[in-house]
Amino acid sequence: MITLRAIGILTAIALALHAGIAFYGDLVRPDFHARDLFSGVIPPDKAKLKAAGSLASFSRDGDLLANYAAAMAADALHRPSTEAGGRASENKTAQAAVVAALEVSPIRPALWLTLGTLQAQAGQAVTPAVKMSYLTGAVPIDVAFSRVRTVTSSAAATDEEIKLLAQSDIRSALANRSRYEPLLIAAYVQATPQGKSLLLETTKVTDPKFNEILRRY
Repeated sequence: MITLRAIGILTAIALALHAGIAFYGDLVRPDFHARDLFSGVIPPDKAKLKAAGSLASFSRDGDLLANYAAAMAADALHRPSTEAGGRASENKTAQAAVVAALEVSPIRPALWLTLGTLQAQAGQAVTPAVKMSYLTGAVPIDVAFSRVRTVTSSAAATDEEIKLLAQSDIRSALANRSRYEPLLIAAYVQATPQGKSLLLETTKVTDPKFNEILRRY
């Protein structure tokens, strides 16, 4: 009887602790998602990131980890340190946060692209992360265009599977040509030779007039 009571008390304590952590997680979770990183949304300040990080270090809450990782990535990409060593350290920390989130909750295409974007900034191979961003689900148009830019400016444009998948992103951008035309031109100018070929091959079929515009650059 005493044993059963002890088990009951311990169970109640565990449930109360879990509920308390969940409640605190809701309070400190950054209101920032991976898709926001590619839509110009301002990330939370460092004070909020620090509060979320204290819980993220041992949490298994997929949403908390993903939001925290996205905010860390945005901070590293958009508010980088002025020193090269500091930028490298911030990038490494952000990558670690993204990987931790994906280990708990891997079906997050925008977060996979976030990892690829961080890797590109660090001069690392991006192809595996970019491919996972395609294979784990659909993304909003802003994320799709950012993925086009990442693919066409990196070695990912040499991967045959990614090339086929990227054509869908390019067609989505062309469907909103009035908004994305200057951005597609900028992506073309910054693209690798393989990335330029991908853009030209896709636009030749989808939008021949825009294809002619690209060939002027």
